[in-house]
Amino acid sequence: MNPSLEEAIIQSGIQEANELQRNTFSTIKSGVDCLVIAPENSGKTTLIVLSVIQKLEKAFEQSPRALIMVADRDRLEKTTELFKILGRNTDLRVYPVADYRDIDEEKNEISEGIDVIIGTPKKLNALLVSAGYDVNQLKMYVVDDLELLIKERNEPVISRISTVAPKMQQLFFASKNTQKVEDLADKLLVNPVYF
Repeated sequence: MNPSLEEAIIQSGIQEANELQRNTFSTIKSGVDCLVIAPENSGKTTLIVLSVIQKLEKAFEQSPRALIMVADRDRLEKTTELFKILGRNTDLRVYPVADYRDIDEEKNEISEGIDVIIGTPKKLNALLVSAGYDVNQLKMYVVDDLELLIKERNEPVISRISTVAPKMQQLFFASKNTQKVEDLADKLLVNPVYF
């Protein structure tokens, strides 16, 4: 684990990794695609934030290197807040994009340099189709609450973003395993590890 992340974990009061984090962190760190199924409140969002910070480490150039898709505004705010806490010792630039904000304003902010974009399917897709971010530097694509996003019929958006940068690591997280979750993971992930 990189030292600045380890220090932030200690500063935030986290004593030790929970079972989910212990079982998955090193595999995710290795760069393989993963589907992680774990119940609500098992530390999935914390694992996502830890994994992104570990992989990106510090600010780099102008283009985003990680996209995180979340189901709604509440999860957007929660994930953004966790980045503030666990990323406090890095200079990573994290930017939440929200359905209620002006897209042109967001595109201007992104063009000034962002490492991580967090957003809902609708907003991430709108930014993608309007060339709101450069996909060439993407290293990670994370989808949280996959089962909720599928239930809300977001498979086309998830798939579209999945295909824009073939070399990026993809991490899909869900609270419940369903046939649709497995089918989408089988379709989009490359040689995935299942947890």
